[in-house]
Amino acid sequence: MISQNVLDFLIALEKNNDREWFKDHKSEFRAVETEVKAAYQTLFSLLKTHDEVDAFKIYRIYRDVRFSKNKQPYKTHFGGSISRVKPKLRGGYYLQIQPNNQSFIATGFWEPNKEDLLRIRKEFEVDAQEMRAILEDTTFKSTWGSLVGDELKTAPKGFDKNHPDIDLIRKKQFIFTKNYTDNEVTSPDFLNQVDADFKIIRPYFNYMSDVLTTNINGESLI
Repeated sequence: MISQNVLDFLIALEKNNDREWFKDHKSEFRAVETEVKAAYQTLFSLLKTHDEVDAFKIYRIYRDVRFSKNKQPYKTHFGGSISRVKPKLRGGYYLQIQPNNQSFIATGFWEPNKEDLLRIRKEFEVDAQEMRAILEDTTFKSTWGSLVGDELKTAPKGFDKNHPDIDLIRKKQFIFTKNYTDNEVTSPDFLNQVDADFKIIRPYFNYMSDVLTTNINGESLI
C-alpha cells in the first residue's frame, strides 16, 4: 500500500522545492522511494495475472530544467508506467501518485506515430461501430469516462469533414484517465482497485491492438 508518509513527503517537497532542503531530507526521500517502488512492483505483479506486461519504469523525481521556464529541481509526484508485450499488444498503463487528491491513472495512446495514427483513422472511417460500443459500455464509461487528448479542429487531410465519425477521426491522442482521492490512495485496497480499473480497459486495448497489427483488409502485419 501507499502510506501517508509518501504524500506527506511530497507535500513538504512542494513547499521546499530546492536542493538544500532535499539534501537535508535525502534519507526521508529514500524511504518513501523504496515504498513507492514496492507498490509499483506489486501493481506489475497484479497486472501480470491477466495481461501480458513485460516491464515497468518509475520516473526520476529530478526535473530536467534545461529547456523549462519552471526551474524547480524536483517533481512533486511519483510517476511510473507499465508496458505491454509488443508488437502484438498495444497500449500501456500509467500511475501517478500526487497529494491533494491529484493522483490518477492513465492509459491509451499518447503519441501514436503517423503510420499508427493514419491506420486508426482509416479504421474509424470504414467502421467505428465497435469502438462506439466500447465507449458506451456502462461499466467502461462509469470507470473511465470519455476519451481525452489533443485533436484537430477540423478533418485531417484526406478525410471528409462531414463524416459521421469525424469526432473520432480528428483525434490525435486516444487517452483515458481516472482520478483518486488521498484517502483512496492510502487505503489498503488501493493497488487492487487500480488493477481492477486497468482490467476494465482491456476491451479497448484488444480492439486497438487488432487494428494496429492488421491492415485495412484485416491481414496481419506481424
